Amino acid sequence: MRRRLISVLILLVVIGAAGLGAWATFLRPLAVQVAHPQSNVAVQVFGLGTVEARVSSQVGFKISGVLVDLRADVGDRIAKGTVLARLDNREQSAQVARMRAAVEQAQANLQRAMASVEKAKANYANAGRINERRQKLVQSNAASVESAETAQAARDVARADLNLANSDVLVATAAISDAKAQLQQQTATLDFHTLVAPYDALVTARLKERGSALNAGQPVFTLIDPNTVWVLAYIDESKAGEITVGQLADIVQRSQPSRHLAGRVARIEPESDRVNEERKIEVAFDHIPDNFNLGEQAEVYITTVRLAQALLVPEVAIEGLGKNSGTVWTVEDGRLQHRQVALGHRLLDGRYEITGGLPENSVVVTKLRRGLRVGRAAKIAEAQSSK
Repeated sequence: MRRRLISVLILLVVIGAAGLGAWATFLRPLAVQVAHPQSNVAVQVFGLGTVEARVSSQVGFKISGVLVDLRADVGDRIAKGTVLARLDNREQSAQVARMRAAVEQAQANLQRAMASVEKAKANYANAGRINERRQKLVQSNAASVESAETAQAARDVARADLNLANSDVLVATAAISDAKAQLQQQTATLDFHTLVAPYDALVTARLKERGSALNAGQPVFTLIDPNTVWVLAYIDESKAGEITVGQLADIVQRSQPSRHLAGRVARIEPESDRVNEERKIEVAFDHIPDNFNLGEQAEVYITTVRLAQALLVPEVAIEGLGKNSGTVWTVEDGRLQHRQVALGHRLLDGRYEITGGLPENSVVVTKLRRGLRVGRAAKIAEAQSSK
């Protein structure tokens, strides 16, 4: 009898444990975490690139020569028109002095030609008066025809001399113009012996030193315009479709990973990288940092759209994820359901925007766990905040 009672008690304990397990597995409400709508959500696109300068120049002399003076070095900030370097210009300076003397000589020749014109005018006037008197004397038979013809010939010669003197003035004037043009050319060549900054610039490289023999066009310095520094970023083509000029961006340089710099999309290159299938995007700084390094790696986060309100679900909580759709678990009237929903934007942290397919007053489960079953009772648990 005692053994029978013990067996009955054991059977009751087993049945109770089984019932408790069944209740815990199938009947007890399952605690789940759910998504809540969020406002002012930034949808961003990530890109990786380098700090570059839009305006970069290798500058050198237009002529060949020996470098005798250098006045700038790497890291110098220089104003437009600042002298950077000079070539040995002694020979060219002599050429300029020679052409100045040629201009002065041409001007003296002009003065002499003008004086000859005045002389020729006086001779022509005198010859004209003599001829006029001789012609009147011939008419009154007071002079011979021969003397009259001689006087007329002398007048004609004087007129020719005047025309020649006027021509000499024109030649002298042209000679002055030619001498001045040659002086201007030689002066310009002398100026080519001095290298000046074409714009407000930062020197990033000095390629030659004093005493170097340079060929025409050989670069001496590399300059950049520090006001044109930006980030040349590469964006995956599949994510670049919504990027437009003017969109806001965050820039993070590799040397300062905790510092976010404001910027915006300045230009979208019309040609993509055919090998890596990436689009080239230039992102300008709102305020260019004082200590930038060209070529430094930088991350860009471009905000393509800002959602006024959005329901966001982690990718791990979406089953059967496809193009713009997937299946999620929901809590509806206190019980679990399985719903196919429409998906919108994907955030960089892996969450998707749900844009449709949810019944009214339903919430979406954000963390999958064992025990999810359609129709099972569920209770909403508060998500634990990470410290």
